[in-house]
Amino acid sequence: MTDFKYRYGPWALVTGASAGIGAEFATQLAALGLNLILVARRHQRLQKLAEELERKHKIQTRIISIDLSRPDFLPEIIAATEGLDVGLLVNNAGFGIAGRFLDHDIERELALLAVNCRAPLALTHALGREMARRNKGGIIFVSSVSAYIATPFEATYSASKVFELFLAEAFGYEFRGTGVQVLALCPGSTATEFHEISGSSEVAAMPVEPVVKLALDKLGKKPVAIPGWHNRLLVYTLKLTPRRLQSLLAGRVMAKLVR
Repeated sequence: MTDFKYRYGPWALVTGASAGIGAEFATQLAALGLNLILVARRHQRLQKLAEELERKHKIQTRIISIDLSRPDFLPEIIAATEGLDVGLLVNNAGFGIAGRFLDHDIERELALLAVNCRAPLALTHALGREMARRNKGGIIFVSSVSAYIATPFEATYSASKVFELFLAEAFGYEFRGTGVQVLALCPGSTATEFHEISGSSEVAAMPVEPVVKLALDKLGKKPVAIPGWHNRLLVYTLKLTPRRLQSLLAGRVMAKLVR
């Protein structure tokens, strides 16, 4: 615990912290002794989580209630974290939209890109510079196994997760010598609000606890972490399968899962 806190503390910033994987990151990081900056839209959920973690683990917390799809979100976060030594950034916030692209509201699709792609890019640039200056830190991008397959009926979501995966892998190389470790976490279906919000059915969902634990265990040791043997087998199989066949099969599966 002490080594992790020294390497990636004393403060961690977690986006999408009000539920699901983000809330679990906050919980496990608090148990490791890190102070937390919790970022999400839903203030009451953040407040409740912050109070619980402060009471249980004797840490400090700050809450930033903000919509990361807003074009002006970054200055507010920078102002709220001024003076804090942020050693870990967890780019977790994101959502999906299931269904036919042409049936969707384009503003919703653009908001997805803003949250899933623009926000982690901007936060990594701002906080990564400070980590590199201090010569230590960590950045986790929560991507998805969807990054390994062009997925009909979740086209924008899967494309956004490719962006995060490639960004993490490329930054892992670029940041060599800066002391900043980068990890892409690529979970499959997980027991969160994701499917309810996206409009798809949940299949073989993993609990959040082992997903987050794997990320924290592999940070600084591997560039990519894929939780669950079934998800690792899927990714391995995809690498041996022609891309055209991948999308054909994915389309047939997703057509049955879209609600």
